[in-house]
Amino acid sequence: MTIARHATGVRADLQALASQVHPVFMLPPLAASWFGAILAGEFALGLGAIHMVAMFCAVYTAHVKDGYVDYHHRGEDDDHPLTVYGCRVALVGATAGFVACAVALFVVVNATAALITLPTWFIGYLHAPQLDTNPVTTTLGYPTGIALAIVGGHYAQATTISSTSIGFALVFMTTLAGVKIIDDEQDYRYDRSISKRTVAVVLGRPQARTLAFGLVGLGMIGVLWGAISGLFPPASPLAALAFASIAAVASRANPTVGTMLLIRGAYVFLAVLVVAVWFQPLSATGLPDITVFGSYTYLLTEVAFGSLALVLLRYAGALRRAAQTVAALYPIAYVWDWYTLEVGVFDITMRTGYNLFGIPIEEHIFMIVVPALVLGIHECIDTLSVESETALPSAGEQRTEPSDVTDGKPRE
Repeated sequence: MTIARHATGVRADLQALASQVHPVFMLPPLAASWFGAILAGEFALGLGAIHMVAMFCAVYTAHVKDGYVDYHHRGEDDDHPLTVYGCRVALVGATAGFVACAVALFVVVNATAALITLPTWFIGYLHAPQLDTNPVTTTLGYPTGIALAIVGGHYAQATTISSTSIGFALVFMTTLAGVKIIDDEQDYRYDRSISKRTVAVVLGRPQARTLAFGLVGLGMIGVLWGAISGLFPPASPLAALAFASIAAVASRANPTVGTMLLIRGAYVFLAVLVVAVWFQPLSATGLPDITVFGSYTYLLTEVAFGSLALVLLRYAGALRRAAQTVAALYPIAYVWDWYTLEVGVFDITMRTGYNLFGIPIEEHIFMIVVPALVLGIHECIDTLSVESETALPSAGEQRTEPSDVTDGKPRE
């Protein structure tokens, strides 16, 4: 019995087995494992290595099983480097390695460390054909594995499940779910032809893309929530800002380029978070005190956000429509603002002290700036959505694969 399909010999067999190591999708779980260890503060390299190898074996299992099912059973792939026997050998080897690591975690740490790690193998093994036919499980499989890698890597070091590790796990699971939807969108036409129910097939590509970038945005907001609440290091939002910038560019690209950008953006996201957690660069820095502007503080913030609203509306070509909406809204906002100030619902301290028609002049500006900013963001999203839809391939266009994908089946 041979392992490699296209050649014989030990070297050919090793090359065929090595072909199932796809760095683009293999590195994030390994990095997530170490990130979890870093969250624990002081960590043991030996324990970190054991958990990392377990993650490697779990993802390797997923790659081999996916290729085995898609080529040898479904006939979806054009080629595969491993024979049926070779796939089984690879699966047995990867499973044995995973079991060895799980037993080591059980002995060296405790049963909980092994139990947190165990689901990652099941996610990998059951990816095809059980999990990859449902839009929820096919989308959340890989992100859930990353989340478990963070929590498990942390627990192996700290023997506790911290709220910080759970918070980061949820952020990554949410964000990567959005990336996975865009990744699956590359195969929309083919998946639809075989009735494979990915999110893009079920919702349609425009709606799926909206959901995808909504999840990415929610993940970035989650980082901000965590930083403000003290759950994450103060510098964490810098990672969110970096990834959000890349995601903004990816939102206007076709699925193949968008996936490439988002995956590399995820690397940047994780790298900046590692720096934020390990070095705590802004921990000794307080918030900037803008009250140095005294009574003009509130007014200056309105000028800043009003300028942003103006830029957004000009970009979207919606200045006139926004002005009409703001004018229609103003009377309602004026009565609401006057009443709440009159009955003492809130007080404004950092203001000039000038009133106009019974309320501070800053409140008049506020009632223009806030709806204008909302409309500016709305119009820009609408404009970008239209542009992104034009980047989608037509129904008759053949699917394309990323350049760094091997064997025609990169995705988990």
